[in-house]
Amino acid sequence: MLADLMAGAKEDALGRLAGRPAAVVEAAAVDAPPAIDALAALAPADQVKIIAEVKRSSPSRGALADIPDPALLASLYEQGGASAVSVLTEGRKFGGSLQDLEAVRAAIRIPVLRKDFISLPYQVFEARASGADLVLLIVAGLDQATLSSLHELVVQLGMTPLVETHSADELARASDIGARLIGVNARNLSTFELDQHLFGSLTDRFPADAVKVAESAVLRAADVAAYRRDGADVVLVGEALVTGDPVATLEQFLGATA
Repeated sequence: MLADLMAGAKEDALGRLAGRPAAVVEAAAVDAPPAIDALAALAPADQVKIIAEVKRSSPSRGALADIPDPALLASLYEQGGASAVSVLTEGRKFGGSLQDLEAVRAAIRIPVLRKDFISLPYQVFEARASGADLVLLIVAGLDQATLSSLHELVVQLGMTPLVETHSADELARASDIGARLIGVNARNLSTFELDQHLFGSLTDRFPADAVKVAESAVLRAADVAAYRRDGADVVLVGEALVTGDPVATLEQFLGATA
């Protein structure tokens, strides 16, 4: 499934490239206001930090929420105490777009993550041109040379790469490229199975200076608390926020580790 998602996102990006040349997007990226320092915003603190996600649907769960105004939802996330907002920009399975990212960026002051299946430099330039402060890079979907070059490009453009892993080997690959913000996704993107204990089993594999992000398998405050006990600095939450009251849910999740 991950291979299909990567291939579809690449095909869509090449379609956009045909209508908006790389030189135009690169110029827009360079001219964009400077990215917010996401590493500073997500740095370890006494309380866990949350990346709240704008997510309409997923391949595993189907439709989750009708989000007619992603900017409004992002504003509620900021009000509720989120440290950053993740915006799914993949359109085929997740119902997102770069327009969602641009709307969110214009509405909030905290960092914004472009969450997509990135494999091309063009997609990184698109992210910066649209106002992203962070870009997701999925280790399982990239060979090491591509992962390293995309990571370097994200940093060169002033953004922060969130490098997503799912095993000890992938964590080692993230460490090898100097990743500072590393996530462990409890969801296997090939099978879509969940392992809530995966993050805890890999905590001691993180580089000493890396910010540790736990992703997926969060439905209640107890899940956030469990990730925090396992050493998470940041927890990325999507489904639980788009299917309930975002402000109240965020406050409950943050309070679980206060």
